[in-house]
Amino acid sequence: MAHTIPWIRPEDAQQELAESLAALRDGIGVPADFPPEVLAEAATVIREYRLPDLDATAIPFVTIDPPGSLDLDQALHIERAGTGYLVRYAIADLPAFVPLGGALDEATRRRGQTFYAPDGRIPLHPAAISEDAASLLPGATRGAYLFTHRLDAEGAVTRTDLSRATVRSRARLDYETVQRSLDDGTADDVLALLREVGALRVEQERLRGGASLNLPEQQIVRSDGGYALQNRPVRPIEDANAQISLLTGMSAARIMLDGGLGVLRTMPAPDPGSIERYREQARALGHPWPAQTSYGEFLRSLRPDRAADLALLHAATSLFRGAGYTAFDGTPPADPEQSAVAAPYAHTTAPLRRLVDRFVLPTCLALVEGRTVPDEIRRALPELPELMRDSDRRAGELDRSALDAVEAAVLAAHVGQEFDAVVLVGTEDGTGNGSANGNAGGNGTGNGKPPSGTIQVLDPVVSARCSGVMTTGSTVRTRLTSADIRRRTVAFELA
Repeated sequence: MAHTIPWIRPEDAQQELAESLAALRDGIGVPADFPPEVLAEAATVIREYRLPDLDATAIPFVTIDPPGSLDLDQALHIERAGTGYLVRYAIADLPAFVPLGGALDEATRRRGQTFYAPDGRIPLHPAAISEDAASLLPGATRGAYLFTHRLDAEGAVTRTDLSRATVRSRARLDYETVQRSLDDGTADDVLALLREVGALRVEQERLRGGASLNLPEQQIVRSDGGYALQNRPVRPIEDANAQISLLTGMSAARIMLDGGLGVLRTMPAPDPGSIERYREQARALGHPWPAQTSYGEFLRSLRPDRAADLALLHAATSLFRGAGYTAFDGTPPADPEQSAVAAPYAHTTAPLRRLVDRFVLPTCLALVEGRTVPDEIRRALPELPELMRDSDRRAGELDRSALDAVEAAVLAAHVGQEFDAVVLVGTEDGTGNGSANGNAGGNGTGNGKPPSGTIQVLDPVVSARCSGVMTTGSTVRTRLTSADIRRRTVAFELA
């Protein structure tokens, strides 16, 4: 029988957890606050900002984000256009708020992105910009980079235009509310069309040979000063919304490739050995991957509520490795594709939260308008891959370590208790590959160590190492043997 683990409260493990999380935030080397000169520059650019001349405020844009979000990067509007569709995607006019070479530019290059931790986030930009002046808040008149995509009846792009415009969002929506309105039939036309276009874009992804790994998110939830863990499945509308972002990123990549200048998000295709190993895993777990089916189609056929399928979804992360950034000036890269997208792609749609997007947007606009890309931007492009690589590394370490710490804190009072779990990596695997979580790992029996695998406990949702002989994709009964908050480790054994 699964346990329901209570929230961590200040009277138990909370203080120890708070100290561990604070140490993690300090360890990434990014201060939570901005120095006075950065805040002063931010106040000046906000005061001097001028809206774009093109007026697109009559378009009833909406934003769709997690509840409570204030740093709203994108707003969308979709309408029918003959037998096809007109998709407008407005992206925050962040480049206009960051003068190149200034204190704010320097500070954001050091950060690279917004860092998220359970006890708060470290923003890429001062809140006066990212949560107010540049954010596409409802009812506020804002500047934006406006991508206008024309799609045919099958959802394929026939044309993309880009301009800088003044826009106004009419509503800030969240995924849960939007999904509920679609499910009960009360959604308006724009949201119904988002679902429709999203499904067509998924089919376009299938035709390209692309893949989306819609793995349930192991999520830390905070409320009333406590924490809990849960698996949050990806809602269909999130997938549809992501397809519009992917569409925009692919269009931006094509603009830069045609213009001979830019920075792409690239990822090599899985090597044949990884593909074959994954096929073997699928066969062993009773869900063979048909030869005529692309891996994107196969991944979409998996259901995370089934133990074997959940193990296969986790194993599929081995096919999504090597992502990075590639800058070019003149000769395009030899391999410009992001293999999961199955097309050239650029990070474009989140400038409030990610550094590279701030340079992609003005580069694309200059190329579309036939202007020379400013020298300051051109000089910055080759520096972005290393800046983003370092930022991604720090963000990944913070994510993994924070999750490890919260898992240990959630379980600290329950050592010796038994839990139901799914085996993600069994001892027959022998690869040593666990989940992304630092607690997790798998070991075969031939390395001199006691046999162990990787499990996902069902309640609370924890991925961890478990000793004993176990089979990938099976359900097992486990016993918690340790939970150390300061070391951020937990361990289980087969019960």
